[in-house]
Formats: sequence, structure tokens, C-alpha cells
Amino acid sequence: MIVKMSNRAEKKDIEKLISHIMSRGLEIRMINIDKGLFGILGDITTITPQEIERYQHVESVIQIQKPYKKASRLLQENDTVIDIRGIKIGGSNFTVIAGPCSVESEIQICDIATSVKKSGAKFLRGGAFKPRTSPYAFQGLEFEGLDLLQKARAHTGLPIVSEITSTKLIDEFVEKVDIIQVGARNMQNFDLLKELGKMKKPILLKRGLSATIEEWLMSAEYILAGGNENVILCERGIRTFENSMRNTLDISAISMIKKISHLPIIIDPSHASGKWWMVESLSKAAVAAGADGLMIEVHNNPENALSDGAQSLKLDKFEMLMKDVFQIAKIVGKNITL
Repeated sequence: MIVKMSNRAEKKDIEKLISHIMSRGLEIRMINIDKGLFGILGDITTITPQEIERYQHVESVIQIQKPYKKASRLLQENDTVIDIRGIKIGGSNFTVIAGPCSVESEIQICDIATSVKKSGAKFLRGGAFKPRTSPYAFQGLEFEGLDLLQKARAHTGLPIVSEITSTKLIDEFVEKVDIIQVGARNMQNFDLLKELGKMKKPILLKRGLSATIEEWLMSAEYILAGGNENVILCERGIRTFENSMRNTLDISAISMIKKISHLPIIIDPSHASGKWWMVESLSKAAVAAGADGLMIEVHNNPENALSDGAQSLKLDKFEMLMKDVFQIAKIVGKNITL
């Protein structure tokens, strides 16, 4: 619910009503205190609009129809901006995350980290635990992979992004990773989302293979409802009837998310297409559409990569792409820190 007080309401009137609402175990989200506008979150079946309207100077009570509340722009007008080691994601900021699908060795991850940083990337991505479609495919170096990512961070200063696959790994990831990625296959792993909601660590939430935007935002709501407001959405392509590419990148999701949610949204063109030669055009389209950032797979030897080499850019191609991408980002009004 959203409550609007009249301009005759005094501070004591607002505080009295808020105290009553909170006594029902509900949470208050201030929208605009000067205008007497605030939201009510939680199990709103414990209180009725009529009960609220009985209080003096209540002008209106509006029920929010969408099932996601904290992710909605109705309860938060301004864009969420997340600060990770001084690097901002969201709002007017544009950020690039880059690195290999999987961490393979210390030399590999440090070489790639050094190169992508020079090209303008602000975060290093790398998979240590890899949920793969085939049980026979490379599953990642696991804990060793996390340690190697830390070495690459120490070598370059780039904060690291890596995917978590189980609630059992949370303590390890909170300690070692700067942004915890929830992959498409785990978007509706609600036990995992609940536990991540108890943390303050930024969460990169990928859209599920066949998830609607509402389902995606409801997964984000699980994290937000737990108290963790540091959620970044990632569109990585959805499964459609088209089979000439790995997935279909939903560019329209950028505009829709910007309209209905305050959460930042970045685009992963690598997983969306599954083809390295499509990454350039999809990246440019995403930036032009207003994405807050990109996450691109980059490898120093993609022909021999242990996973997803076919969708990974070589180091020199990534460098050239970044020059164009940053120019487009400037044109659409994004801030870029080089």
C-alpha cells in the first residue's frame, strides 16, 4: 500500500499513524517525507485501507497491484546506485564486467584481468563453480578458482564477480567475492535467494531461461525482502522458438525494467547469443537502449577454453569494442570512469 497524507498533516500525525501500522508487524518505506508519502510493506492482510483512512489527515490509500513491492519504482522513485569498492553501478553510471567463463589457471586469469582492465573494464568475472548442462562438462576449479580470482584482484585491483551454486558456499563467497552472481538456473532457487537476502554483499541476479520479467523481479524481491538492497539485474537472453543462436536477447527488457523498477540492469550479450561475432552488435544495442552496464566473456585463447570459448571475445577484439561502447554510453548520457 501507498499512503498519502494531506498537506495539513503535522509530523505528529504521521508518526502516530506509522506507529500504529508498525505495531501490526509491517514495514514502512518512506517515499517523500515532505509530501507525507510512504509505503507499507509486509503482510498487508493484517490491516485494511479503511482502518488507515480513519486516521486524521489521510488523503488516500492506494493498493499496489504488482506482487513485487521493494523492487517497484512506486516505492522508490530514484534509481538504486550500488557502490562496490568506489565503483558505482546504476543511475547515470555505466560499468563493464569482463573475464572468462571459467577460471583455468593463475596465468590465464591474471593475463585476462590485466588486459580487460587496460581496455576499461571495472570488474573481473570468472567462474569457479560451474553449473553445466552436461555432468561430463568442466565444472570449474571450485575453491581453487576462488583463490585464483583473489590473486587476480590483488594483481590488478579489479573487484571480482563469480557465480554461487549452493547455500553451502555463502560464507566462502561473502568472504572472497565482491559481487555474488546468481545464475539463470538458480534464479528461482528460493532457499538460496532467502539466504542471500540476509547479506549485504551485492547480488547480480540473472534472468531465468524462460522467466517473465515479473518472475525475475519476484526473485529480486526475495533478496530485497530479506534486507539486502544491493541487487543488480542481468538480462542474458531467454529461450524462444528461435534456434539459430543460443538464446534471444530481450533488449526491450531494459526499457521495461527502467520503467517499473529502480534496480540497475546490465546485459550479458555473450550468453545471449552464444556466438562471439554477435557480441559487438548486441553490446552496442544494449548500451544505446540505456543499459547500466555490460558483462562480456573474454578469453586469451578462446579456441582452447575449457568452457564457452565460442562466445568469448579475444583480448584485442574486446579492446576495440570498448572504445565504441564508451562512445555510445557518453551519447546516451552515461558517466564513465576510465
